[in-house]
Amino acid sequence: MAAQVDPSTRKRVLRVIFVSLLLDLISFTFILPLFPKLLEFYRNSEAPLNAGDAPSKTLLSSLLGYLNAYKASFARPIDSRYDIVLLGGALGSLFSLLQAIASPIIGRLSDKYGRRTALLASMAGNILSVLLWVMAVDFRTFLASRIVGGLSEGNVQLATAIATDISDADSRGSTMALIGACFSIAFTFGPALGAWLSTIATVAANPFATAAGVSLFLIVTETVYLYFSLPETLPSMAQTAGAAGSAEKKEPRAAPAPVERTNSHFLLNLVHMTFLLFFSGMEFSLPFMTYDLFEYSSARNGRLLGYIGLVASILQGGVTRRLPPLLSVRIGVVACLVAFALLARVSTVSGLYLAATGLATTSATVVSGLNALSSFEANEDERGRKLGMLRSWGQLGRGLGPVLFTSVYWWAGREAAYAMGALGIAGVSTLVLFGLKTPPASVKQKSAPKASKGEKKEL
Repeated sequence: MAAQVDPSTRKRVLRVIFVSLLLDLISFTFILPLFPKLLEFYRNSEAPLNAGDAPSKTLLSSLLGYLNAYKASFARPIDSRYDIVLLGGALGSLFSLLQAIASPIIGRLSDKYGRRTALLASMAGNILSVLLWVMAVDFRTFLASRIVGGLSEGNVQLATAIATDISDADSRGSTMALIGACFSIAFTFGPALGAWLSTIATVAANPFATAAGVSLFLIVTETVYLYFSLPETLPSMAQTAGAAGSAEKKEPRAAPAPVERTNSHFLLNLVHMTFLLFFSGMEFSLPFMTYDLFEYSSARNGRLLGYIGLVASILQGGVTRRLPPLLSVRIGVVACLVAFALLARVSTVSGLYLAATGLATTSATVVSGLNALSSFEANEDERGRKLGMLRSWGQLGRGLGPVLFTSVYWWAGREAAYAMGALGIAGVSTLVLFGLKTPPASVKQKSAPKASKGEKKEL
């Protein structure tokens, strides 16, 4: 497809992807720092006011009962302040597991009906999800919003598929890094903006309605922008549409050349799942560790996460986009291994930030590199499905990781949990260093410096 896309169209589509994904991810990150207070609000409104009151029969009280039973099963006592965190982790896992189910379906739909149609349908689900959050005066409605969002969120994988459609082999890695940069920018500014918006009260029955309302505005704006600005990029449909609009283009579309597969999709999916299994567990436990070791407040944890996002943004903008995707993944998993080893033994703030630098390097490289590698192993008429499966496996790891990792953290302590994580990442590193190979397409395109220079100018 890339050879059939003129540079001006490619540049325009990349701009649409970047702007729309940035709006989507900023909206998505609004809720992340609000989970503790948000769930605490629902607990206080739906739980008995006094110890002598009759037990509450709400859905939230039932979930808290199950989580407390799980917490009580550990030999080490777990402070009650973690009750809300446990519930937030359970909701995060639910969202990721729903994504694991929905991602392959969304990918198949995009291969059959087109990227634009699938993306607009996904946006309709996102609008409904955030609208439910705006109206969520009780926990049941809020839970419904998370379920709808988990089943409909397809922006990231479809943006990746669109970027693959319009990029040749030489620019594939840099285009994936552009998508990764959206994540880093959004996670640098989105949570802080969401926290600030939560301080503005507009609806007494839902103190978080302001943040939810702004999130809804961003999602609606993104949808309108996509509707008017995004063309169809699925190669078969894009060429058919072009031929329909021009009397001169009547030649039948040539069948796409089969891809010379180098890495099996099973291996790529396995690497993605196992990597996120340990990495997401570390992400979720990090605020606990900083609280226990350094008595970090939410603000100080926010600064730490902001530092990780800032470093990742700089790396993606200046380094990652220039690296071959396999080299990018290899650097990322090794940096992650070093970070885990440091976190198992860290005792100073400087050591914590050194480990955070490794985590930022990992965030800037691994997932975008794996997306690029997976796209090299797929024909143009199956990219949506293959990238959807890659995301599905990754979301499965992201859904299971926090529960498994924090269980070890509370059962055996920080050193054991991070040592286990280091061992797991060492296994992932072995697969990446010795199991994955460089796709021939990237090597062939890399030998054409003029084309590479042109693509860099377009990005």
